[in-house]
Amino acid sequence: MRQAISGLDFVPILPLWLLGALALLALLALAPALWRRARGAGWRALSFAVLLLALANPRLVEETRETRPDIALLVQDRSDSARIGPRAAQLDAARSAIEQAAARFPDLELRTVDLPEGGRQGTRLFTAIDRALAEIPRARLAGIIALTDGQAHDIPAQPSFEAPLHLVLPGAPGETDRRIRVIEAPGYGIVGRSVELRVVVEDLGARETGGAVRLTLRRDGAPPRVESVPLGREHRITLPIERGGPSVVELTAEARAGEVSPLNNRAVVTVNGVRDRLRVLLVSGEPHSGERTWRRLLKADPNVDLVHFTILRPPEKDDLTPLNELALIAFPVRELFQVKLREFDLIVFDRFSNRGILPPMYLRNIADYVRGGGALLLSVGPEFTGPSSLAGTPLGQVLPARPATAGAGNGALAEGAFRPRVTEAGTRHPVTQGLAGANAGNAEPAWGRWYRHLRAQPQSGVTVIDGPGGDPLLQLDRVGEGRVALLLSDQIWLWSRGHDGGGPQAELLRRAAHWLMKEPELEEEDLTARIEGGTLTVTRRSVEAGAPPEIAVTAPDGTVTRRVPQPSGGGQAVLELPAGLPGVWQASDGRRTAFAAAAANPLEMADLRADAGAALPLARATGGGAHWLGAAEAPALPELRRVALGRDATGGSWIGLRRNQDHLVTGIAALPLLPPWLALPLVLGLALVAWRREGR
Repeated sequence: MRQAISGLDFVPILPLWLLGALALLALLALAPALWRRARGAGWRALSFAVLLLALANPRLVEETRETRPDIALLVQDRSDSARIGPRAAQLDAARSAIEQAAARFPDLELRTVDLPEGGRQGTRLFTAIDRALAEIPRARLAGIIALTDGQAHDIPAQPSFEAPLHLVLPGAPGETDRRIRVIEAPGYGIVGRSVELRVVVEDLGARETGGAVRLTLRRDGAPPRVESVPLGREHRITLPIERGGPSVVELTAEARAGEVSPLNNRAVVTVNGVRDRLRVLLVSGEPHSGERTWRRLLKADPNVDLVHFTILRPPEKDDLTPLNELALIAFPVRELFQVKLREFDLIVFDRFSNRGILPPMYLRNIADYVRGGGALLLSVGPEFTGPSSLAGTPLGQVLPARPATAGAGNGALAEGAFRPRVTEAGTRHPVTQGLAGANAGNAEPAWGRWYRHLRAQPQSGVTVIDGPGGDPLLQLDRVGEGRVALLLSDQIWLWSRGHDGGGPQAELLRRAAHWLMKEPELEEEDLTARIEGGTLTVTRRSVEAGAPPEIAVTAPDGTVTRRVPQPSGGGQAVLELPAGLPGVWQASDGRRTAFAAAAANPLEMADLRADAGAALPLARATGGGAHWLGAAEAPALPELRRVALGRDATGGSWIGLRRNQDHLVTGIAALPLLPPWLALPLVLGLALVAWRREGR
């Protein structure tokens, strides 16, 4: 729109101070004449005035202006809380109506901004407004309309703009919402002990207080546990840590009648079970070169309490030395293998032969210890082939292999240089998968050679490392609730000395020990699930060859999705799915089940009520206010008006957008009122008239 504006302007020919000085001189020159009331004093004053006016150079200026339209900003909240129930439909209808109303004003431009879900940062309403205002001249800003549920988590102390802010909210005031809030939840717990969760169930917006509510606790898909908790008061829940690894706990409070949504009636807590101090019993049957390898490995871990005994004097040795002169400690057989046996997390027999040291009753105790969930590792040498071999004792019932008989070749003891090889099953087992220097296919491994091993006949379990002719070297097996590892060579200490290039003895033995003690990350048959960045990742590990089975994923709302995971090498297969819903996700391959937690109470879901309370003071400080769309299907949209500067911008049923009258000057035309050709004769004429009047 173009318009012409006229006005009077002065462009002095002389500086203002000089023009003022001339006016003072003219006044001094006129003072005596005015005092005597001389003839012509008025004409002289008029000539001086015209002269000074001519020096001030008055002009008639006409500006041609182009009026620029005002800009209004419309922000629509599309966060999770703004999409609950009918809110999204109401806000969409309000947006359409506002756009149509704004189109009727020719001097108004409406710009729209969508505010996406902010995740754990909550709703960043004013951050989005400031970002949009960076592209809008503030002189043209007519106002801001925010279609939101009022849940904003970046409200500033003072507004960063000088235009009315109007909040348009879905529904009606006075909503109620029940939520469960986790006050304290430890991320880690020690296996065998308990942790304590502190939670509170609150009814937001409710008039009545007090009472009790049922709280349901589910842990890793186990049967639920129901407790009665007081409303509005802290409640403590004791949670025993029974195993290592993550445990997913879901807390659900019963729904309240008339509440906005039950989405925040749930809270998900993940507690990782860790072992305190691992107690390991190492029994060396005789001093030998590999004994120090085992001791250094176990002593290097600060979380391991090692009890180590070495049999230096077998019972059959009798050199008539008096017992009081022997500087040896008697082997505490009864205390270790009967009284305190189950206090150990792992028992290691290193080249131990049964020469009457352990009676059959204690060996049977060790076998029962393994079946009941214990861990046993044997590193054997030539002693495993003789009559004192542990394979011929009650402990042999839990061993995964037996020494070969003499008729099967050249006997059980085999000597000669060879390089241990990871078997096909070993490439998929977490104990040996990805070991540095391991053989790939038919290629030779890059680690050093060994020179002795035991020929054995596997009875159960899986062979992860073998030797010449496919003889098993490292046999792993599950027995009842426990686990057993059998290393059929006493030559691994050569790797620790760097012989022939050495090898990954520390990593191999560490993995084997942790697998025996059931560390979750070394489970060979396992299914795990985790949620990061809104993506559910399900990982299946198995030593079995073949294509992975289909995995069924159950979302928190009960929706089941079936997908086949993609093999990723090393016995693993991975499945990725979007996980947008908060709560507990469940994945199952038919034999195992895994759980993952998506935060059920992020900042966005802490309060689901539509409430302008937090942002209303800021809106009123700008001259705006809050308006509700009502509970009816058709939103009760306030009328859109244009208001002048300084006038009220909101009312009971209307919202106002300011008229800024911002313009751009496109042309200027100036007309001098006293040009020199007119001013000079006019001044001279007035001076002549004054002279003639004074001369009479």
